[in-house]
Amino acid sequence: MALSWSHTVIIVKDEQTMLDFYTRVLGFQVTDRGPIADDRSIIFLSQQPDEHHQVGFLLGRAEAGPSNSVAHLAFRTDDMAELRARIAKLEAEGVAYRPTSHGNTWSVYFQDPEMNGIEIFCATPWHVRQPQGEVWNTRLSDAELRDWTEATFKSEPEFSRQEDYIARRRKELAKT
Repeated sequence: MALSWSHTVIIVKDEQTMLDFYTRVLGFQVTDRGPIADDRSIIFLSQQPDEHHQVGFLLGRAEAGPSNSVAHLAFRTDDMAELRARIAKLEAEGVAYRPTSHGNTWSVYFQDPEMNGIEIFCATPWHVRQPQGEVWNTRLSDAELRDWTEATFKSEPEFSRQEDYIARRRKELAKT
């Protein structure tokens, strides 16, 4: 049986600032909260009706500064329109971000108020061998962005249609 991703729990210092950012800026809703062992509390957040929580906040982070054990949390959007809406929200909130295309995704990277890395992305039509990363212009139209991405990554090894890559991976996974 294959595992599927469910959630991440991060240890936070400033509950209110983190809740404000994740609910107001990223659009999560608090689904539950309560005490756990060692007199600590946990808060659960989700955007998906079938996921009780996608992110959890374990209260009680002692030090400030960047997290030192997780590079970033990554959230997938269904399409470019949703990614553009998220970018607009980040811009409206004054959140600095870095647009990066990996050839197989159009991503934006930024930090939450406690300096945890976050990526929001949508898939491109292509598979590209990783690691890859090129800055993309968020002002390009969808058609211009597709053209730029194909031109930028088409000479990379294993460049192919995403459907072909997925079919190949299904066959490989079926052998295990």
